[in-house]
Amino acid sequence: MRAVELIMDKRSGGEHSEAQIRFLVEGYTKGQIPDYQISAWMMAVYFRGMSFRETGYLTRAMIDSGEVLPLEGLAGPLVDKHSTGGVGDKISLMLAPLAVACGLKVPMMSGRALGHTGGTLDKLDAIPGFSTKLTNDQIRQALVEVGYFMTGQSEAVVPADRLMYGLRDVTATVESIPLITASILSKKFAEGAQALVFDVKAGRGAFMKTPEEARALAESLVKTAESLGRKSVALLTNMEQPLGRMTGNFLEVEEAVLFLRGEGYEGTPPAADLLELTLRQVGWMLVAGGQCTTVEQGESLARQRLEDGSALKVWEKNVAFQGGDVAKLNSQLGLRRSRFKAELRAEAEGYLAGWDALTCGLAATSLGAGRSTKTDLVLPEVGLEFHRKQGQRVKNGEVLLTIWADTEVKRDEALSRLSQAWSIVPLPVATPKLLLGEVTAL
Repeated sequence: MRAVELIMDKRSGGEHSEAQIRFLVEGYTKGQIPDYQISAWMMAVYFRGMSFRETGYLTRAMIDSGEVLPLEGLAGPLVDKHSTGGVGDKISLMLAPLAVACGLKVPMMSGRALGHTGGTLDKLDAIPGFSTKLTNDQIRQALVEVGYFMTGQSEAVVPADRLMYGLRDVTATVESIPLITASILSKKFAEGAQALVFDVKAGRGAFMKTPEEARALAESLVKTAESLGRKSVALLTNMEQPLGRMTGNFLEVEEAVLFLRGEGYEGTPPAADLLELTLRQVGWMLVAGGQCTTVEQGESLARQRLEDGSALKVWEKNVAFQGGDVAKLNSQLGLRRSRFKAELRAEAEGYLAGWDALTCGLAATSLGAGRSTKTDLVLPEVGLEFHRKQGQRVKNGEVLLTIWADTEVKRDEALSRLSQAWSIVPLPVATPKLLLGEVTAL
């Protein structure tokens, strides 16, 4: 078997066997197949695609390229969630403790921000003392004592994905749905998840710009997981405007804590979009884990555990377990902001037509809430606060958005950029539909 023959086969639209895919993955991981041949093969996959069976073979080979977290013998069910990334998407922070409060265990390996979408690990780093680097023993202990953990990917877990992702980024093959699918599933199954819920976002602020693209990825994720004997469901969700009120690392942690307390800002309840999507995703996690028979039953249980304070207790227990200072974190709520502030005000009376999620995400990144390159420094106190969202009535001169920056220059640049990210119209605007569809294999 030679790599060049497999490249030619895929270039011609052929379907690989499990042995052939394993040969490619193992050979590349061990340094026996060079970058240029794997790059050529991935470009062939980009144009010719892969069957769900092939994608399953690729996922399994990537899992087997490194270690799998030693979670054998733990009482489950072990159910995780993965988001394809959005602006203001802090749902994982609320979802994990809420799912645990409902009876699940959640093994969660997360990533960092790159580009205009946020990263869960960067948000967690904003918590005083919190460590996102856990040993295997600590991971297992966290599942036993708390019910969930949030950590970064170990160098030993799925090394094939780390190597292949680095190539995809520089060979224009990032958008390949089979390669995206194998990358996501290999990491999630290597961390010990027995079932998965996917949040596949569509819109201006998402990786997939249209509902059709999002559905194609959702179907690939669900059907490939099914070929590997795992239960899963994918939600297609709207990412035309940022989620919730806050965008920025500490700001999003703050909003998550208030959410778990059953609170929003200025005496309001939690943001409606965060509540709807969090309850729906936890509801499906409970179905996937066998705790509930319908998603509606799961949503109802999740709402109960949110309202009775159970989820907040699990959150605080996890923060303390991973080295965080709960008291200090709580004392910083509402106060921890970067020095330079600007307000964007309505210039007329009417209805807010919406926020452009991509522009908002890029503005937050330029402030330091995210990264343009992997070496960029992330600043926890910068970010954006949205006082009004799409469809809400506004008055002339009313504050629509607050910018928090660490320098006057960045503040002014963000203000200029964000002045193009919204509009006010005279007639009522419908609140955007958040849930665009669902793909299930349960």
